[in-house]
Amino acid sequence: QVQLVESGGRLVQAGGSLRLSCAASGHIFGSYAMGWFRQAPGKEREFVTAINWSDGSTDSADSVKGRFTISRDNAKNTVYLQMNSLKPEDTAVYYCTLGNQLAVKTGTGRYWGQGTQVTVSS
Repeated sequence: QVQLVESGGRLVQAGGSLRLSCAASGHIFGSYAMGWFRQAPGKEREFVTAINWSDGSTDSADSVKGRFTISRDNAKNTVYLQMNSLKPEDTAVYYCTLGNQLAVKTGTGRYWGQGTQVTVSS
């Protein structure tokens, strides 16, 4: 069983920065990816960004390109989401997910964290 634990969400002013972390534990093997989704109140969960664990290649939603950066620490089985130039519309619960590359990007990854709240004030 794999467990994902997110941390780092909090209230921040518009224009500010925040770094989220997601630590994975358990029996992780094979080729996989990790990524972030977010869900704002009254909206569907949406893809934010993902990283392929084997080669570090990344993919991001257009809405966050140039502002958000995903990275990984292989030794710690941890993925990070560096968020800069935050906007009020970035306010959401951010979820970490793990699975194969396609599953992570489409939101069908097998494993999910409990979510961490990010609130951006104007």
